[in-house]
Parts: sequence; structure tokens; C-alpha cells
Amino acid sequence: MAPESEPGQQEPQRSPEPSKQSLRGLDWFIFFLADVQTGFGPFVAVYLTTQKWTQVEIGFVLSIGGIVALLGQIPGGAIIDAARSTRLVAGAAVATIGGCALAYAALPVFPVIVAAATLHAMASCVLGPAIAAISLGLVGPMRIGERLGRNARFASLGNGVAAAVMGTCGYLLSSRSVFIVTFLLALPVLYALSRIRPQEINSAQAHGAGTKEAEIKKPIRFRDLVRQKPLLIFACAVLLLQLANAAMLPLMAGVVTTRSADWAPALIAFCIVVPQAIVAATSPTVGRKAQQWGRRPLLLVAFAALAIRGLLFAVVTDPFALVAVQVFDGVTAAVFSVMIPLIVADIAFGSGRFSLAQGIVGTATGIGASLSTVTAGFVADKLGAPVAFVGLACVAGLGLLLIWLVMPETRRDHGEVEGGP
Repeated sequence: MAPESEPGQQEPQRSPEPSKQSLRGLDWFIFFLADVQTGFGPFVAVYLTTQKWTQVEIGFVLSIGGIVALLGQIPGGAIIDAARSTRLVAGAAVATIGGCALAYAALPVFPVIVAAATLHAMASCVLGPAIAAISLGLVGPMRIGERLGRNARFASLGNGVAAAVMGTCGYLLSSRSVFIVTFLLALPVLYALSRIRPQEINSAQAHGAGTKEAEIKKPIRFRDLVRQKPLLIFACAVLLLQLANAAMLPLMAGVVTTRSADWAPALIAFCIVVPQAIVAATSPTVGRKAQQWGRRPLLLVAFAALAIRGLLFAVVTDPFALVAVQVFDGVTAAVFSVMIPLIVADIAFGSGRFSLAQGIVGTATGIGASLSTVTAGFVADKLGAPVAFVGLACVAGLGLLLIWLVMPETRRDHGEVEGGP
């Protein structure tokens, strides 16, 4: 892959007007990448169980992946910021994940699986920042909101299609076939990536260094980045989001299973599909409205929807009505799938550290998600699931107050973008 221009060089004077080929290449790259990543979801535990692994061994492998993914967020962002070619790094990460899938299928022995889980987590740490950086480099800061909405749509569609295809393959063939399909899907991912023209990616903008008119300066230091108050506030908000959200569906799945064991698998599947459908349908609109209304109103809506969802889970007893409650999950997911990279792009504008800032917020995401399941599970065991759901709703309420009272509006107008930070 040809490299984009050096991050520290002056960019040519041009408006970011990417070709349809590059934009469609990015669409399909995200779609097929979501397919590939889906293969490493719940199917890992199912597959290793069929290979006579103990639950302790499976838990260890899953924990290794989670720990590496958490610790690798900031280094992964730093790698993307330092990369001469974001496309090359993304391609190497995809190839690594494809190789890991093949290792799962070919040699399901402990040392190989641990190594594959570690490499997969490391590769995944650079892919999220890479997608956002390529998107920003293609369309520029004034059009990134709608582009991120489109990204979320294709990721959601990819997740849904992949879950159906891999579930069917696992049922009709074997659980091993899921990883063979995952390996094969890495090929269209790489092809779609190659369709993105490197000369159309404004490298300075991709790294958050500014626009064509702005003077491109040396990237700021890490310690200066983490001292930026809006970034710290937003990272705290994302931590509260994950602390409130991550445990809700697993906890609800346990409640549904106790109330209606026969219908539980189908109900849980619908609870996953409903939010994905809402994300696919509404994410581009969220991106457009974020530029028209600002970021804070949408963040307030997302946290309010999360709080309402937690309260409804606490009082609704009909298992089928719980599926309808998942509409609120779709609202929250649609907003934050766009808002996280968008607000980070706002805050990091002119710093040259866009992807590193994403890594900081990604670390907050991982910490919140890890604490959520442990804390909510403990409360549910001691005080009951309704109390746990109310507690999660209160955490979402804290996030809403944080956005309302402390979080500044980060949207930039055309004058600010053209003039630099």
C-alpha cells in the first residue's frame, strides 16, 4: 500500500473531496471488518467447549484478551498517530486477525490459542483508531459527523449479517467452521481497504493536526493532551456510560432465562437485533444533527435513554416487553457510536494526537465495562436484579448530570476549523 504523506509535512492546498471509490471502499472495509470481529465473540467459548476445554481455561483465554485490549488502547492510538500509512497498519492488523482465526481452527491447543487471543486483542487496538483516522483524513473535520454515522451504519449491518451467517455455519457444519469463515472474510476486508486511495487521505487531518490552511505544528506531548479538561470530562462520561450499560443486557438475559427458559435464546437474540437495527437506521442522521444542534443535546438524550432503560428493566416483568425496552439501547448506541470519535476529533483538533486521544477514551471504556459486570453481578446476587438495574440507572443519571453541568460544547464552526485551534 502506498503511504500517505508524512504527518509532519505541509499538506497540499485542497478541500477534502474523496472519490466515490474511496468512500465505498471505506464502507465495505467497515462492513467486512465487523464480520471478521464477530467471529471472535461468543463463538470462542462455544468452540473451545466443544474441544473439551475447561471453563477455567476458557475464562483465562477470554481474560487475557480483555486485559490486552484494555492495556493496548493508548499504545494503539499512539501507533496510528505515528504511522506513515494508516492503511498499511490497518492492513497488517487485519492480516494478523485472519491468521489468528486460522490458528483457532487449525490448532486449538492452549499455547496457540493464548498467543492467538493476545495477537487478536493487540491488532484490534489499532483498528478502531485507524478507521476514525482514515475517515477524518478523507472527509475533513466539518464532514466527519455524517461520515462517522455512516461508519456506524455499516458496522451495525456487518455485525448483524455476520452473526446470522456464522450462527448458521456453526449449526449446520461445526463451531470450527466459524473461524474458517472468519479467516476467509479477511480477504474482502483487505480488498476493500485497497480501494481507498492513499493520496485522498489528508494525513495531517487524519492525525488531528489541523486543516490545509492551518499551520501544521509538532504534535503536542502526551502529558499536555491528558491535561485537557474537555477530554478528561468526556472520558469520565464514557466510563459512566459503560459502567451503567455493559452489565444491563447480561443481567437481563439471566432474568429472562429464569422467567421463560424456553423462549430465552430467541428473546435475547431479538434484544441484540433491535438496537443494531436502530443504529443502522439512525446513525447518519445522528451525525448530521450533531453538526446542526451540537454534541451536548444528543449526549443528554443518550444518557436519558440509558437511565430510562435501566428503570424499565427493574419494573417490567413480561419477557416479551423487555424486547421493546431495548429500543432505548438502540438510541444510546446510535448516539455514542458516532459521538465518541466525533467529540474526540473536536477536542484533539490541532494537536496531532487524534488517535492517542481515542486511546485514552477507549481505556475509560474498558475500565467502565469491566467494573460494570462485576459490580452489577455482586449487587444482583446480594439484593436482587431490580435493585441492580436501579443502581445502573442511577449511574446513567450521574453521566447525564456530568454532561449537563460540566461538559462543554465541542462543536467547531467553519471559521474555527479554517483558522486552526
